[in-house]
Amino acid sequence: MAVINRNNYHDEQNRQNILKMRAVLDTLPSFCRQFFRGIEEYTSARTRLAYAYDLRLFFEFLHERNAVCARMDITEYPLSLLDQLTRQDIEEYLEYMTLYQKDGKDITNAERGKSRKLAALRSFYNYFYQSEMIASNPASLVAMPKLHDKEIIRLEPNEVARLLDQVEDGTNLTKKEMEYHKKTKIRDVALLTLLLGTGIRVSECVGLDIRDVNFDVCGIKIRRKGGYEAVVYFGDEVETALLDYLEERDRIIPVEGHEDALFLSLQNRRITVRAVENLVKKYASRVTTLKKITPHKLRSTYGTSLYQETGDIYLVADVLGHKDVNTTRKHYAAQQDERRRSAARYVKLREKPQQHEQ
Repeated sequence: MAVINRNNYHDEQNRQNILKMRAVLDTLPSFCRQFFRGIEEYTSARTRLAYAYDLRLFFEFLHERNAVCARMDITEYPLSLLDQLTRQDIEEYLEYMTLYQKDGKDITNAERGKSRKLAALRSFYNYFYQSEMIASNPASLVAMPKLHDKEIIRLEPNEVARLLDQVEDGTNLTKKEMEYHKKTKIRDVALLTLLLGTGIRVSECVGLDIRDVNFDVCGIKIRRKGGYEAVVYFGDEVETALLDYLEERDRIIPVEGHEDALFLSLQNRRITVRAVENLVKKYASRVTTLKKITPHKLRSTYGTSLYQETGDIYLVADVLGHKDVNTTRKHYAAQQDERRRSAARYVKLREKPQQHEQ
């Protein structure tokens, strides 16, 4: 008799990350296991997996570029190796990460990618240094790459309206896309209206179960980053779109194990993050070719609009689920953009001719 896995989406993602983590650990030096056990209490499985991938890149770099390390298998590296490495070794690793080849493909890392990799190394070294298991900490001597502010990309109000119109009528889609659109229109309208009307993350959206929607209070229960639950409230437009979709959803028979999922794919399985990214790209590309719109850009659009309407950055931080209000201040970029636009109205190149009274 088959056992059906009825974990919710987030628990299942956590389970998959743990299994992937075990596979990566088998390719790393044995002392790495102690590090990951040591940080387990205050990090998520997803964060630890990202650290593991970055550490594997570091040890692969050493194995390829360091004559001493090349003589033994990565899994055989002793903890004492960390004391033998210098600041220069780590700086050379970061420089190598700018552009390297893997499986015949060029892999690049800009300042943010290299910053994350150095952060993983710093955490790694700090753990063993503070545990007094190594005598030096060269990772702490390497300066973090300077991160330049990136302009916040968002949709203007008229673009939001055009996007939703596009999802509803699909007029600019190809003939093949229109065939799919006939089957997914009501779902897509509900999904994009929900993203634009609440600012939730795409992972929070695909993780929704039917029971997480409460129309009595017009709220949805979501699982935030870090694992805690929160209720986010929605307005009339989101309510209407969700009710229309649920009427259709009631007639669908999901694949076993996906009965609880709110949003389903054409295969009647829980929709994936990648699928949502693709459908946002499909519709948004018909609205604007100058902006690369992703689900996260819809979140930025919501955050900016909420701040413009309320002027309350703490409310925006709370609704978006930001633990640090400074993270939310990114949305001020929209306000700065409005000020820059106003400059165009102040400078006159030629005076308009005055009209003479008759």
